[in-house]
Amino acid sequence: MASFPVINLEQLEGGERSKVMEVLHDACANWGFFELLNHGISNELLDKVERLTKDHYKKCMEERFREFASKTLQDGSKVDVDNLDWESTFFLRHLPTSNMSEIPDLSDEYRETMKDFVLRLEKLAEQLLDLLCENLGLEKGYLKKAFSGSKGPTFGTKVSNYPPCPKPELIKGLRAHTDAGGLILLFQDDKVSGLQLLKDGEWVDVPPLHHSIVINLGDQIEVITNGKYKSVMHGVVAQPNGTRMSIASFYNPGSDAVIYPAAALLKETEKQSDMYPKFVFEDYMKLYAVQKFQPKEPRFETMKTTETEGVQPIAT
Repeated sequence: MASFPVINLEQLEGGERSKVMEVLHDACANWGFFELLNHGISNELLDKVERLTKDHYKKCMEERFREFASKTLQDGSKVDVDNLDWESTFFLRHLPTSNMSEIPDLSDEYRETMKDFVLRLEKLAEQLLDLLCENLGLEKGYLKKAFSGSKGPTFGTKVSNYPPCPKPELIKGLRAHTDAGGLILLFQDDKVSGLQLLKDGEWVDVPPLHHSIVINLGDQIEVITNGKYKSVMHGVVAQPNGTRMSIASFYNPGSDAVIYPAAALLKETEKQSDMYPKFVFEDYMKLYAVQKFQPKEPRFETMKTTETEGVQPIAT
């Protein structure tokens, strides 16, 4: 199997650009994942985000998770491992409005650092969307416009810690799923691994590279690109040693954005029944909320029955 795709964004500026764009295209078409180096976010900021995130977990969340873990393991046979994830999480919303000030227990330093971090991630997400447009032959800005809806895209962050698990053979860190949204930007622990993706029927480790940002594609990218780029199943394997940090930021369509395949990517011979569906993103999210850990294909089939008549497509 080919090695996991790693892209050095600095090489886009020189004679290596065409080669980098080929690697990016292959990663989007055949992996659904890739890893970025020299992405424009400073090592100093990444180190600070990591330090403050780990400090916050130890100070505010670790004891609560220990209580959950103790109760869960004591219950023994009562534990429904098919509906359990071995993770401690909280969520931040950035766009269209921020809830950063409402999250309890965050230090002022952590709030300000995360605000700076996510602004840089937002710019990186939009840069990547335009690179995808370039590879697909779509006009610059097409994907951002497709995501916009009436209030612009939605953007939020899931901050997770995966503590040591005494029964990793029994309990998943995070059950396998595809992501519902658009572009996911992950800053993960570089010492404790666990993230895996499904490729060609095999589970493949996503390497924890220092100061990298891992990118994966969500279901909406697959729909808009008419399947040329794919979202893939992925999950987190619980580890017996070490706590894994995961900061996943989701650059998603606005709630009222109408999602459908780009006309330029449709095949002339394609039958209507074979096409990806057209739907309002919020409707898809309602379905995803109850089917997250199930295959995406039945969700797409269900959305074909969703009423979207009267909704105007984006201008091109």
